[in-house]
Amino acid sequence: MNKPKVLITRRWTESVETKLRDLYDVTLNETDRPLRTDEFKAALQNYDVVCPTVCDSFPADVLNVENKRCKILANFGVGYNHIDIEAAKANGLIVTNTPNVLTQSTADIAMTLLLMTARRGAEGDRLVRANKWSGWCPTSMLSSNVTGATLGLIGFGRIGQAMARKAHYGFDMNIIYFNPSAVDEYVIQDLNAKRCNTVEELLQQADFVSLHCPAGANTKHLINAETLKFMKPTAHLINTARGDVVDSQALIDALKSKQIAGAGLDVYENEPNIHEGFLELENVTLLPHLGSATLETRTAMGEKVLANLAAYFAGETLPDRVV
Repeated sequence: MNKPKVLITRRWTESVETKLRDLYDVTLNETDRPLRTDEFKAALQNYDVVCPTVCDSFPADVLNVENKRCKILANFGVGYNHIDIEAAKANGLIVTNTPNVLTQSTADIAMTLLLMTARRGAEGDRLVRANKWSGWCPTSMLSSNVTGATLGLIGFGRIGQAMARKAHYGFDMNIIYFNPSAVDEYVIQDLNAKRCNTVEELLQQADFVSLHCPAGANTKHLINAETLKFMKPTAHLINTARGDVVDSQALIDALKSKQIAGAGLDVYENEPNIHEGFLELENVTLLPHLGSATLETRTAMGEKVLANLAAYFAGETLPDRVV
């Protein structure tokens, strides 16, 4: 019996790729280069399964290609805003994702960014590397306290709650949050978290604002020129969610004018094509989408994909079905 044909669009961890070779007629992206639109269309026509990542774009134009062989997009990542879900539904395509396994690693990066922007870590590193540090001085590179400050979380799901625990129990931070849906009462009591009725209410109170909301029409440019005006001039913005949640130009303007004190970013609009305005600023910390980038987490994500494929080919309920 022929094995199902599977395309992996980018390199995965070695242990998962080994399992894929054993189980399927798999094509790996040995050079790890981003694939083109025409290659995605051809993949849908020639493979039973395509396994994209969050950096691969599958708009309607791609999904509507004729003579599709592919029946399932087994996505490597929690987010799936790079896939046109309505077009997938219309084409009868199953879409799965990899939730629950990257919560702690992403919350770790959010906390890393908070500490780096608060204490001007990236700026200090650049100063030392450029051999421009003249030594300790009482007023040199003054920054912001983290311990005891107020952390505002926009989006209070798994990752937001994980960051809140690190901040509250590790740094005695006060937790406030905005979340459209109800949050478990135990979580609220455990963290002594206070709910804000609006994003604006949260922005006015928080010393650090961390974004953990999904990308979509309702959250695109949620942080923009108008909402940034509600933040304190001493406040910092952290984004490990999705780049589209923040209006890049508005944030650059706010940082440049010192309307807010700083920002820490792991995700960007149109990444990896980062707005050049960010590169000119000292008061922003920039990371290359490292949220889930630990060996353990990326392996667990691959194992999630394997579990979804095993269920699919066994005719069982898929554990992480989106569509």
